Amino acid sequence: MKLRKLTALLLAGLLMLSMCVGCEDLDGCEDDECQEEQEGSKGTTTLAKPVIYLYPEEETVCSVKVDLDGKLTCTYPEHGKEGWQNFTARPDGTLIFPDGKEYYCLYWEGEAQLDPDFSRGFCVKGSDTADFLAQILPEMGLTDREANEFIIYWLPILQENPYNLISFQGKAYTSMAGLEITPAPDSLLRVYMAAKPLDAPVEIEGQTFDGFERIGFTVVEWGGSIIEE
Repeated sequence: MKLRKLTALLLAGLLMLSMCVGCEDLDGCEDDECQEEQEGSKGTTTLAKPVIYLYPEEETVCSVKVDLDGKLTCTYPEHGKEGWQNFTARPDGTLIFPDGKEYYCLYWEGEAQLDPDFSRGFCVKGSDTADFLAQILPEMGLTDREANEFIIYWLPILQENPYNLISFQGKAYTSMAGLEITPAPDSLLRVYMAAKPLDAPVEIEGQTFDGFERIGFTVVEWGGSIIEE
């Protein structure tokens, strides 16, 4: 009889121990795989609405692939494993895909661990966003149409903040979001904005730009990210 009671107590103890271990795995994420998943999500930034325009000198069959050190979350038209393949680009920017559908740009969004450089940039009052972008984007090399589309997308987001710390990224962006373009363009402009919402203005050294000359087959991309602390 005593042996039966001892056995029952032992089994109950083992059951409670197994349940406790299971709870630790779920709540504490102690297994290596779960830890890796949590670590991988830290610092992830949404790369919002990069769009790509292609302007060849004559009708040209092109392919473009986004080589992102992260994951693509939305593309249009669909970006397959090999990217956008064998579509025809016209000098006016029109893109004709093999299925006959027509587009004016390539669109993608993604998530990656972007480490933006805010050593230089601009502190812009939210209500001054439209005027600021209308001035700075042409200086960087966007056409009126490209700049208008940038502003239409970002203005409703940025103007809601009291201030925004804005810095246009170079290697911090291009090193983790590569573009494979065939044939290779003669001129490539990639405008990528990192914007950090602020409650009050801050001092920052301004950015300057060398301008952009469109020579031969030209490819232009713009996009951005909101950096939340």
